[in-house]
Amino acid sequence: MTIQEVWTKAREVMGPKCRVCPECDGRACRGEIPGVGGMGSGSSFTVCREYLKRVKVLMDLVYEPSEIDTSMELLGRRFDVPFFMAPIGGMDSNYNGYLTDEAFADMTIRGMVDSGSLSFTPDAFYDSLYELQLPIIKDVGGVAIPTVKPWALPRLMEKIRQAEDVNALAVACDIDSCGNLLLKKAGKPVYPISQEGMGRIVNSTRLPFIPKGIMTPAAARRCADAGCYGIVVSSHGGRVMEDSPAPCSMLPEIREAVGTRLKIFVDGGIRSGMDVFKCLALGADAVLIGRPYVIAAHGGGREGVVLYSQKIRNELRDAMVMTGCKSLSDITRDKIRVQ
Repeated sequence: MTIQEVWTKAREVMGPKCRVCPECDGRACRGEIPGVGGMGSGSSFTVCREYLKRVKVLMDLVYEPSEIDTSMELLGRRFDVPFFMAPIGGMDSNYNGYLTDEAFADMTIRGMVDSGSLSFTPDAFYDSLYELQLPIIKDVGGVAIPTVKPWALPRLMEKIRQAEDVNALAVACDIDSCGNLLLKKAGKPVYPISQEGMGRIVNSTRLPFIPKGIMTPAAARRCADAGCYGIVVSSHGGRVMEDSPAPCSMLPEIREAVGTRLKIFVDGGIRSGMDVFKCLALGADAVLIGRPYVIAAHGGGREGVVLYSQKIRNELRDAMVMTGCKSLSDITRDKIRVQ
């Protein structure tokens, strides 16, 4: 199986909600929720690709050749790559039901572990989505990060306890889902979380805590002050608010605000190893990739997930070769220009 074959098969089975466009940039699916598009005009999705195209990478081949290391330390483990799968569910509501949520979870959680990486796994207004993933996470030794919705604290903590029970490496909370239209229609209230509330969560679990949906330096500082392990700079795939900036465009300010106090992840329109390189240069420690992994699973199952990960890793390695970066720590701000 080749990556081209995976994408061809995906085009055959994913319609009509996902067209498997040559470039997944949100233009063809603007406003399609349920579906895979961004909210309203789709601008918060399309701006991600537009911004990343403005970031240019500086070639530098005057250096002593050496081995290229794409690995990183995270949560006390060594991962082969600095990219992970973003939390995505709703195979029936957002896609077309060709894959069940359970089949998709099995393919992606195991496929990401096979790739030397991991999945951030999703939550939803129906508890079964979160719960069906737990046995799979346990079976892979806890190498995943369950991502819970920002429910009222008792329900949120109940789900964190479930993550503890399967020895997950960490737990995340996508507070950016506060604007999720599907949750609103289902009458399932979710809430912002204060710095005090985050501190209570951090102090009540043994798992490192990672809030997702941080888009300002001030919010990042509050997360650091609350004792969070990391943050995900994210606009929820452009699905919760129009006219949001590209998450990667906020990285320099956020990194300056928190320094090394937090691990910084970012998502939003990342489609290649070169995009991964750009985000690391802008200030991220690692990135999350969402929609393309859904395509990979539809087109090739677990093997498709691995093939797509290999593609991204190879592209990242090529970018490092062409810029004189022997390890991820060499990917610094001076390797890029924003035009």
